[in-house]
Amino acid sequence: MTEQLDLNLLRVFDALLQDSSVTAAAERLHLSIPATSRALGRLRRAMGDPILVRAGRAMAPTPFALRTAPRVRSLLEEASALISADRAIDIASLKRTFAIRINDGVAATLATAAVEATAAHAPGVVLRFVPEGNESLEALRDGSVDLDIGADTDTATAPDIRSSVLYRERLVGIVRADHPLGRHRRPTLAQLCRHPHVSASRRGRAHGPLDEALAAAGLHRHVAAVVPTSALAALLVSATPNVGLVPQRLAEQYADTLGLRWFPIPAPLPEVDIRLLWHARLDADPAQRWLRDTLRTTLGTAET
Repeated sequence: MTEQLDLNLLRVFDALLQDSSVTAAAERLHLSIPATSRALGRLRRAMGDPILVRAGRAMAPTPFALRTAPRVRSLLEEASALISADRAIDIASLKRTFAIRINDGVAATLATAAVEATAAHAPGVVLRFVPEGNESLEALRDGSVDLDIGADTDTATAPDIRSSVLYRERLVGIVRADHPLGRHRRPTLAQLCRHPHVSASRRGRAHGPLDEALAAAGLHRHVAAVVPTSALAALLVSATPNVGLVPQRLAEQYADTLGLRWFPIPAPLPEVDIRLLWHARLDADPAQRWLRDTLRTTLGTAET
């Protein structure tokens, strides 16, 4: 007899793939371990795949399970949104994990505020921050990522992707507090060029908008190091005589902690919109709508 999949079995599948453990999945679902084990057996029969296999002392998902997990998560979210679209939800008792893809420079400042704001109203919610790597929209479409937060891109114009500006960011200069430039509130471009620089670029580029502004003024800087993230640039600047460029929010929040001074750059560097992206199917999902509103409120912005 062929097993039939229902939403309850899919919820078990989702929990098993999140935890890779029958015991942990049982705790997450508030089921007994035997009941969860029986559900795993039903899933294996229905899907024709082991789902989880022994890997040393732990369990590991099969390739089929890993491929299927995003689609199952998407189906569960759509079902949840359909059932609860017109209902108010009790945020205080909400139990849910949200996967948020976010770049390092934004995460360093936003994550703390987001976690504190969420914990204050929904202690049962878990925010799982996922680093950037592959910015494909498929992660939003298949449900493996719930929200995407990062610099404004053309992908926000996809018809099935919703977008909201969280805030506008600009780059500022940073140096160690005892650095010669630390004595200047507004160093000139010529003064900036007298010292080595750290460039923060995920793609490993040493050349950026500042170099174009310097070239227009007949100046050139020496980039001594290229690092993949703004946070790493700030740490490196705090321990070396280099100059760095980082997002202003990052500089404001961590300058004192890291022993840094920050200052505006006397050049028309482009400002960047930091956007929140999500898939259209979650527009009406009350839990995600609450999280989106919480992020906007925390950052002092309104939906666009």
